Amino acid sequence: MSALQFLREKAGVLVAGLIGFSLFLFVVSDFFGRGRGQRLKQKKYYEIGQIGGEYISYQDYELRLQNLLEIYKLSGRSNVDEATNESLREQTWQQMIREKILDPQYKKLGLGVSTEEVDELVLGNNPHQIVQQLFTDQQTGTFNKSFLVNFLKQTETDETAKKYWLFFENEIVNDRTNTKYNNLVSKGLFVTSKQAEFDKNINGNTVDFSYILKNYASVPDTSIRIYQSDLEAYYAKHKENYKRTALRDIEYVTFDVVPSEDDIKQSEQWINKTKEEFASAPEPVEFINLSADSRYVGFFIPLNSVPENLKDWAKKEDLTSVFGPYIENGSYKVARLIAVGDRPDSVHVRHILLSTGKTRTLDVAKHQADSLIKLIKSGTSFETVATANSDDQGSAKIGGDLGWFPEGKMVVPFNNACFTGKKGEIKTAETTFGIHIIEILAQSKETRKYNIGYIDRKITPGSLTNQKAYSEASQFAGTNDTYEKFTKTIAEKGLNKRVANSVAPQQKTLPGLDNPRSLIMSLFQAEKGKIILDNSQQAVFEVGEKYVVAYCTKVQEDGVAAQKDVENDIKFALLKDKKAELISAEFNKNVGSGKTIDDIARTMGLTVQEATKVNFRSYTVPGAGTEPALIAAASVAKQGILSGPVKGNNGVYMLAANNVTATQEEDLKLLHNRLKTSFQMRGTYEAYDALRKSANIIDKRYKFY
Repeated sequence: MSALQFLREKAGVLVAGLIGFSLFLFVVSDFFGRGRGQRLKQKKYYEIGQIGGEYISYQDYELRLQNLLEIYKLSGRSNVDEATNESLREQTWQQMIREKILDPQYKKLGLGVSTEEVDELVLGNNPHQIVQQLFTDQQTGTFNKSFLVNFLKQTETDETAKKYWLFFENEIVNDRTNTKYNNLVSKGLFVTSKQAEFDKNINGNTVDFSYILKNYASVPDTSIRIYQSDLEAYYAKHKENYKRTALRDIEYVTFDVVPSEDDIKQSEQWINKTKEEFASAPEPVEFINLSADSRYVGFFIPLNSVPENLKDWAKKEDLTSVFGPYIENGSYKVARLIAVGDRPDSVHVRHILLSTGKTRTLDVAKHQADSLIKLIKSGTSFETVATANSDDQGSAKIGGDLGWFPEGKMVVPFNNACFTGKKGEIKTAETTFGIHIIEILAQSKETRKYNIGYIDRKITPGSLTNQKAYSEASQFAGTNDTYEKFTKTIAEKGLNKRVANSVAPQQKTLPGLDNPRSLIMSLFQAEKGKIILDNSQQAVFEVGEKYVVAYCTKVQEDGVAAQKDVENDIKFALLKDKKAELISAEFNKNVGSGKTIDDIARTMGLTVQEATKVNFRSYTVPGAGTEPALIAAASVAKQGILSGPVKGNNGVYMLAANNVTATQEEDLKLLHNRLKTSFQMRGTYEAYDALRKSANIIDKRYKFY
């Protein structure tokens, strides 16, 4: 086995999880064509985002993504599904952010990793965790330095191995530099004695108190006057509260591509012709796999699991007859009985898996299986052999025991070995996982079971049907080229208009549509009130088995909202502030010498409520909910003294502390050390978060993915 092959097996999960990586820079020279205006237009089109005001192009991002994808495939994972693609896209973007943010910090602080450090991290007595993970022997669980040395020698002659290793070496360098930066930041944080004393004081008391609340709703909105100058002043002061992400509203109609009568007739003709061939086929299983839309399953099922329409036919046990055709789940079907037999309802087995792949060929697995079977038959317990040799780590821990299971729960070869054997037998089965050594421990009572094979043909729309639906959608889009016409025609024809509000740029779903990503990407290139066009300037989108015509009905851009768009929110906040002033004035008017909280409650028609065991770290107040201002006021209140008014989330409060209990005093030095540790831990991520926030990152990947 080559060193690269070994590393691929070790690194698959590691590559998928790594975020830090450094790849080649991409320079586009004279890409955008001639003319400054054209270049600027194309530059804007290919802008995938901005980090710290720096333009990020689609080409640069895509090149780095493809490089990471190549590394991922080198780890032995050739099949990349959409979830993996999305994960790799996110890893690429996050690493670009980290580089743009942190590299200038590293340079400014003079941070780096020397060649000698790299050698020590790779070949030293305490190698980096990436090296340890890659070159730990699976059998022994110990780091194998010889594997590492052999692999490094291979990189001198093997370009693929060299590229693969450089990826991990860069990861090690990035991680080391980041560790130095985090240590520098965290060690620069310190807690003063005054901070420790303050923290001690705010946690020093637990309070039981009584309070009264006058809710904001008790003051009519009509009694409050809000002027335009109030709105403008509030907006200017609280702009940051009105930052919003990009969102769109969309309205659309669909034109379903539904099989026509001709399509149904064609499928029916095919199934009738195939039925005769199926009935006379000497090898029905092979015929199914060559002819049907679905492959042969091969499981036996009891009569109570046979479809209702097939039960009487199955009970005849005629292996030459064919049932059908009939329609089920949008497909024409015919059925043929492949076999009938008495088989257990369920079985209890244990197994040993010898997996096949890069480290063990099928022939080697078969040879090892023969040896292990001889060992078991010679007297060594199955449990001992399974624990020591099975690659199914889940069952190996319990001697290979898989418990009881009914037919159809395991893959076909394994299933058949279990349900055709007898209690006490040891059998082998070959599956896609490898070679299984199976011991049948017990079987339930046998029942009559049926193995039914099916030929199915899905009823699908033909090209003429598809063309007709597209033509209908295209004509609708052409004659309804304004939003007014669009809504009017929908009302006149009684069409089913769908609406999706607050669609996000990265969203992948829309009501009634399967995988509408292309439509959503185009939605964010459309103007408000305009029909949505794709990259080819076509208004008809093909989404699954539907054609879609859509309009963008609302546009919300990323950034601070305009005042006019948030005036209702501002009015609500101002109403709350002005009501708080009125209620506070009313409380102050009723607070007099010697008056208790009960006196004020009676005068103002309020109810006194109780709260117990509240301190500065509390999140809620019994009966009041989340009220940080009330908690803060209560935690510093003096026993027997009326406090307030306090402006809260739900209304204005007055309170009186009934009992103040000092908590157990914490040693100031211990508290100081605890706070210092906490600050230093926070420093490792809060510094980066602060830099990230100040970079004003703009993410426009939704335009392309």
